[in-house]
Amino acid sequence: MERVTVSRLAIIGAGTMGAGIAQVAAESGYEVRLSDVGEDFLEKALGTIRKFVGRKVEKGEISQEVCKENLNRIKPTTDLTAAVAGADLVLEVIPENVEMKKNLFRKLDSLTPLETILASNTSTLSITEIGAATNRAQKVVGMHFFNPAPVMKLVEVVKGEKTSEETVEIASGVCQRMGKTPIVVRDIPGFIVNRFLGLLYNEAANLVYRGVASPEDVDTAMRLGANHPMGPLQIADLAGVDVVLAALEAVYAATKEERYKPCPLFAKMVKQGKLGRKTGEGFYRY
Repeated sequence: MERVTVSRLAIIGAGTMGAGIAQVAAESGYEVRLSDVGEDFLEKALGTIRKFVGRKVEKGEISQEVCKENLNRIKPTTDLTAAVAGADLVLEVIPENVEMKKNLFRKLDSLTPLETILASNTSTLSITEIGAATNRAQKVVGMHFFNPAPVMKLVEVVKGEKTSEETVEIASGVCQRMGKTPIVVRDIPGFIVNRFLGLLYNEAANLVYRGVASPEDVDTAMRLGANHPMGPLQIADLAGVDVVLAALEAVYAATKEERYKPCPLFAKMVKQGKLGRKTGEGFYRY
């Protein structure tokens, strides 16, 4: 089988992360097909991308012509078949649910040639399990970008049990072309960053839940006492409280380690619709 040269990407899922990755990919010269189930999701994503790229024009970082070229590289579609047609690498950026992801990968496996790389932006789930839903486990890899994707430099490139070294190398090269720093990680629950962040999120939320300190004081303690640029609860609001809860639940389910058992406050906040910045209220009001 010939080595894949990546020039066209398909990004499945036009939420915050999908839109951010699409923007970075287009700015890096990739042709991008951005797909989601509804036109409204795509319009919202394109609006967000236009806003961020437009700011670069206002700041004089890029010209209006370059801005237009970058935006024109992104083609939205609700047709999954059309989205993946001709793609060298397909990146899934849908909700953090393993059955949803496996169902999507089965579809992608049937819609694309066997040489196409199938990647997942999962932050916690097993690439090995996702890859097993396909007939090309050696071509399935994790590419875990961080929020906000246009700003954050790290990508965890996750190697499943059957992922080939060539696939890891190609995925890492795509990240580098996007200006990111890839690190190769074994397929363990939570990989590297979320194993640490999960503990920080949980302890911070437990301090608030038990009435030990306010969210403001917890975050101030970590910013000024540990020299963190943001407090853990500020990061939780930025990422989404629902996203944090799902990540903790996934790591806890996989490890059965009590330290990852989600603080009850997360579930309570999700039920109340306090998901962070995206809903206007989380640990803070926006």
